[in-house]
Amino acid sequence: MLELRPSCEGCGKPLPPNASDAMICTYECTFCEVCALTRLRNVCPNCGGNFQHRPIRTRAQLEKHPARTEPHVGALDEASHARFFERYRDTPPNER
Repeated sequence: MLELRPSCEGCGKPLPPNASDAMICTYECTFCEVCALTRLRNVCPNCGGNFQHRPIRTRAQLEKHPARTEPHVGALDEASHARFFERYRDTPPNER
């Protein structure tokens, strides 16, 4: 079951369960679309994987399985990610 984390780990932007711009990697690292595709260039700073849009959980299912409410605090180090990105920038996600 996806946690549906409430905010972007890069900029702190709120990402409620129905946010259409929430993106996740395979480990559910959560970023807004701007951070995931622009700042991070589609390379997760934690695992090196790519991002996909996070699915929307229906209201009925949110009642049964609520979204996480406490934010996942992650400090995005731009310089560190630039070095990390160099390892993966020319490698398609399915070959990383």
